[in-house]
Amino acid sequence: MKLKAFFPFLIFCVISIALYVGLSLNPGEIPSEFIDDPIPEFSLPVVGGGEVGLTTADLKNEEGVVLVNFFASWCAPCYVEHPFLMELQKRGYKIYGVAYKDKAHATNRFLKEQGNPYFDTAADNDGRVAIEWGVYGFPETFIIKDGVIRHKHAGPIMEMQFEDEFMPILESISK
Repeated sequence: MKLKAFFPFLIFCVISIALYVGLSLNPGEIPSEFIDDPIPEFSLPVVGGGEVGLTTADLKNEEGVVLVNFFASWCAPCYVEHPFLMELQKRGYKIYGVAYKDKAHATNRFLKEQGNPYFDTAADNDGRVAIEWGVYGFPETFIIKDGVIRHKHAGPIMEMQFEDEFMPILESISK
């Protein structure tokens, strides 16, 4: 009989612990199985065109560190992140953009109105490349060096995340 009276308290404790652990996690720190793996093989067309715009070879042949940003004009957090991407371009970072399942006219309008921080912009029209990279939300940004994924960030990048999360990684791989 006493055990039955204790059972609701036990359930409450288990739920409380689960909530405490879950709420203490950082949703931006989502592990990726692709970290320290070579980038997937891909070939994407330029936005609105049939010719090849971005390939695996392009990223593997890059000197130094590059950022690959998956975005879309229909993505509200992408608008929030965009001014900081413009700032990163001004600081000298080379950023490649991949427009995910977006209409060419919408992507071009987005880049015309917001500015274009990308060295090159490709179109992932069917979403296959995003799946191969392990992208599940937008925007997502990858740090690439020597054709290897060094870091993945889910969500918009802001100054604080860049300084706290990206800079230590960029400093460690730049040595």
